[in-house]
Amino acid sequence: MTGSTEKKKILFVDDEPNVLSGLRRSLRAQRKVWDMEFAGSGQEALAKADEIRFDAVVTDMRMPGMDGAELLDCIAKGYPHVIRIVLSGQSDQESVMKTVGPAHQYLNKPCEIDILKGTLARAFSLRDLLGESHLKSLVSGMRTLPSLPALYSELMNVIQDPNASVADVGRLIAKDPAMTLKVLQLVNSAFFGLGRHVSNPVDAASLLGLEILKPLVLSIGIFKQFEADKINVKEFSLDALWLHSSRVGSLAKLIASEEGMQSPAIEDSLLAGMLHDIGKLILIVNQPTEYLQLIEVEQAEMDKRVAAEEAIFGSTHGAVGAYLLGLWGLPQSVVEAVALHNQPALQGVRVFSVLSVVHIANAFVHAEAEGTALDALLDLDYINSIQVTEERIEIWKRLASGSDANSN
Repeated sequence: MTGSTEKKKILFVDDEPNVLSGLRRSLRAQRKVWDMEFAGSGQEALAKADEIRFDAVVTDMRMPGMDGAELLDCIAKGYPHVIRIVLSGQSDQESVMKTVGPAHQYLNKPCEIDILKGTLARAFSLRDLLGESHLKSLVSGMRTLPSLPALYSELMNVIQDPNASVADVGRLIAKDPAMTLKVLQLVNSAFFGLGRHVSNPVDAASLLGLEILKPLVLSIGIFKQFEADKINVKEFSLDALWLHSSRVGSLAKLIASEEGMQSPAIEDSLLAGMLHDIGKLILIVNQPTEYLQLIEVEQAEMDKRVAAEEAIFGSTHGAVGAYLLGLWGLPQSVVEAVALHNQPALQGVRVFSVLSVVHIANAFVHAEAEGTALDALLDLDYINSIQVTEERIEIWKRLASGSDANSN
């Protein structure tokens, strides 16, 4: 039986018996697809985790003895494959600071049961893209991603400068996909109660504010510096990866604007373009030896690149990146675009979307940088199915050759 058809095992933890009883009643219909356990304390939850291989833990925050943050920290260390969600009415800043590391998402009580079910179902479906591989534990165990050393150092200096503004900090974060992703995870959590998704890292920094950002960066350490000497893969350059990602994001935004997409989709196109290769960073940091094998086929045709990744890792860098983005609560259109940017034909409904824009922008940027034929990088069957004309492609080519598409 495959991982996608087995019942998911979920542990709910709350010290209020009435809350657990309410969850049992509300989720009764889920018993066909979920095996559910309930625990009244962190200690009881850990004892159950020793006996049962759970797929997800959903916990209250403030509990006597062991609070939710401590519980999730233990789960993260002992069972890194587990999806970790806080479901709590405690929304003070101290509580959120404690869960920044171990929790994937933070949902507020009272939480509509459909939101809880949707959050878990989405995470499970993304995880199933990784098949039976060890990548599930590898990705869900990650708390942060490394950033460019120069940008990391500059941010450390700016955030400690009493005269610096939150806009200064936001503009620096926006230059680094890893920092961007982490800040968006935080600002899109239910703790802030925005009721909408934020895709712009400058807006995210402004919404968080310096009073929250400073301790997150300086004390909690939500960002970290990329250490090339620990990776020891001379053929890999984080600068080159981020330059490519920046170009794809810039071009994706231009194409989305040219095609008259709405403002949220334009912002999501920029963000998805910036983050489309985040899975490569996850793989290089955690499996540098295996990644070296992949570098050898980096300039092959797209179907050969995808086949090589699946042979080496059991999945693709798109699926790896999308799983982390989904766990961290980023917009669905961005997650889909990251997951399928090299395999757009897997899209459920064939429409011109953020995925289409990122697939096209990525192909253009690769073709220009590598001297590869565009037809070898585009999924032409997919392009035809969404009724893209030669005229549109020629317009996008002009956008791609413009200086804006090649900006940092």
